[in-house]
This record gives sequence, C-alpha cells and structure tokens, in this order.
Amino acid sequence: MHLSTKHLTTMSLAIQTWRRAILVLLVSLWIAPASAETSLRMVLNWSYQGPQAWFFLAQERGYFAEEGLDLRIDQGSGSGAAVGSVASGAYDVGFGDINALINYAANHPDDSPVGVYMLYTQPPFTIAVTSDSDIHEPADLEGRTIAGPANDGALRLFPAFAALAGIDADSVEIMNIEPRLREQMLNRGQVDAAFGFVNTVRFNAMLAGIDPDERLRFIRYGDHGMDLYSNAIIVSRRLADENPEAVRGLVRAINRGVADVLADPEAGMEAVMAQEPLINRQVETARLAATIEDEMNHPELPEIGLGNIDETRMQEAIDIVVSAYGLAHTPALEEVFRTDFLPPEEERIYSLYE
Repeated sequence: MHLSTKHLTTMSLAIQTWRRAILVLLVSLWIAPASAETSLRMVLNWSYQGPQAWFFLAQERGYFAEEGLDLRIDQGSGSGAAVGSVASGAYDVGFGDINALINYAANHPDDSPVGVYMLYTQPPFTIAVTSDSDIHEPADLEGRTIAGPANDGALRLFPAFAALAGIDADSVEIMNIEPRLREQMLNRGQVDAAFGFVNTVRFNAMLAGIDPDERLRFIRYGDHGMDLYSNAIIVSRRLADENPEAVRGLVRAINRGVADVLADPEAGMEAVMAQEPLINRQVETARLAATIEDEMNHPELPEIGLGNIDETRMQEAIDIVVSAYGLAHTPALEEVFRTDFLPPEEERIYSLYE
C-alpha cells in the first residue's frame, strides 16, 4: 500500500501524540507516591528552643516521612496561641497548652482542637519575682503590676490561679509586653512580677546575662492548688475525624523522636541547631535537660507512659479551669484529650534518666 506524504505526516503526529500521552501517564505514576503524602502544618509553642528537639530529630531521621506525612514546622507565639491557630484552620497540628484548649472547648465545642499526646505532665506556670522582692506569697501580688506576653499560658491562667489562691484578681494590673522584654523589665524593677513558664524565664534570664539562681524567685501555680497538665500535641477536630491514620502516624513519629532524644540529648540538640544555628547551644541544652527533669517527670509516668493522661487528674483539671473562668459548658474528657491515637503502652514507657 502506498502512503502519501499527507498520510505519513498524520501517522507521525498520531505516534507523537501517543508518545506524549504515555509519557504523561508514566510521569503521573512515578510521582504518585509523593502526591499520596499527607501535608500537615504544625505550629510550635514558641521560637526554636532545646525542648523542641524531638520534633526536629523525628523530622531529620525521616520518621514523619515513613508515616506518609509531609510536616512543616513553624515557630509559635505562645502555648495558648497555638490552640487558636489550630482551631482557626491556619494549622493542622500544634504544640500548645491543654488548659487553653479546655477554655476554648467550653466556648466552642463544635470546632475545638483535641489533645492527642501529652508532653508536659507537670504544671510549669509561674509568677517570677526578684530575689529582693517583698512578694513571697500569692496574697502579696494584690495591688501589684505583673507583666507577660499576651499569649503566655501563665498569664491566661491567672484568673484561675487567683480564684484558687484567694487573690483579688481585679486589684492586679496586668501589663502586656513583648516576650524579649520580660526578664529585663523584671530585673530592672520596671514591673513587680512576670508571668511565664519556670524554665522559659530561668533560661531567658540566663541568655540576658542575669543569674536566675541569684536574682529570681518563683511562685509556682502547682504549689497552690493547680495540679494541671500543660503542653500537648493538639490536632484539629477535622484532622482527627477525617484522617485518623495520619494522626496516629504523627503521634508515632513524635513518640519515636521523644525516645531518641531521651536516649541521646546531644543528637536532639544537633537537630535543633541545624534548624536555628544562632541559638545559644549551652543554654538550650540546659533548658532541654531542665524541661525533661521538671516538666516531663510526673510520678504517674511509670503507670501510664509518656504521652498519656490520668483520666481522673485530667477531669479535675477540666473542673478547675471551668470553675475558675466561670464557663457555662464543661467539656467532656474526650473533647479535650483522646487516647485512641497513642502507640501501645510498651512503646511509651521510658526512663527519663537512661
């Protein structure tokens, strides 16, 4: 059969079209595994610090990728702010204060985030004063000025603390300040006291050239009736309901990161330094060690394992927050924290000092 130039041209174009179609198909098949990953955005409690080592080490060692997750981790502006950032949909995951979540869940029960992995089992909330201050007990705070960042967990919980400690909260002036100014203003006597997490204030003071052991004292909320949990991994309600396997994978990866840092803190610090080389490694290493020893070391851990909660204790914490804020709705335990995303208990029992 004789084919004309026109026919040959038509056949050539058809072959090229099929080749392009096959190439597109092959490319789409080749990229399918990457496109199948679940992309998540996570907001931290604060700027990059030593006690975030588990997140960065898990990322560095590919634990999130192994779970099919493409996780982006951003700096935060406070443990309380992380709750609102997840609730608003700006982030899927947060490292935030469970007590701020209780407050949010009471007011917005339909779209509140939920805790899935508890890290800070001891209450770190404090009011710092200088060592020469005449403020020694909570009652001494009446009529004084206390400064703190607007999203600070201790500041947000002050009405609850005041109610439990019998303080007239209305007599206290609250001053909102930039986080970087807190320790310097306190040291210079520009305010009477400052809100914060114990180890945040201690080590930020150290970075500012202030000896916290010589210069500061702390009124700890936990010493005055507030036996609360603190920072946990929280996820959006939508993510928990629509993609529970992604949440389980996220928690597994973080749990592995925690175990690795507890076994080798220096490896964790290497991961933090790779994220932010300009931080003071010596101070942040000490901050990480203090966080593990103080904020992650509740006596209940050998019984329930890291990441979990004692349900009775959590219910009491919910009641404390609801009562102190005069909230109209008391969230159910499962609205605040869910345990069904946790790895098996044998994977979460760690000695913090091995």
